[in-house]
Amino acid sequence: MDLKKVILQEHSKTQALKIVRFVGIDAKRFKELVQMFLEGPYRITQQAAWPLSLCVQQHQKMILPYLKKILDFLDQPGIHDAVKRNIIRLLQFIDVPKRFHGQVANVCFAFLQDKKEPVAIRVFSMKVLGDISQYNPDLKRELKLIIEDQLPYASPGFLSRAKKVFRKIADEP
Repeated sequence: MDLKKVILQEHSKTQALKIVRFVGIDAKRFKELVQMFLEGPYRITQQAAWPLSLCVQQHQKMILPYLKKILDFLDQPGIHDAVKRNIIRLLQFIDVPKRFHGQVANVCFAFLQDKKEPVAIRVFSMKVLGDISQYNPDLKRELKLIIEDQLPYASPGFLSRAKKVFRKIADEP
């Protein structure tokens, strides 16, 4: 299968799942998908983002060798919302290595606080921050304050995730 052709054929859930099945647990195919995602052009990056996050959802450890490059890519200006959403989405499914906690926290806090970001990106960022904060109590306090500040204007999806994150970061009695 020519992965590039398949990615460009159509952008649908059916196509994304077809790519995920093709990649499976094959490290070479996954590397090819990551390279296409990172190298573009723009349309390929955008259309490879969803299958990439779905692959990571099924096989979390496959992303670890590429995590630094993925996170650095996320720091670039002008990234399409679909790409940001799928990168943050895939971070929900992994145990982010401690060496990346600072970088991930900075990106996720920026997304969470930016009211112009789509709700999905903000909600996924909230989840990732909730996970990372388990290792750093200071992040729990900051996350709680930021979420509480946004609650009066929040969408139902944001409120739902906020409740889950609040339960997760609640201090033990």
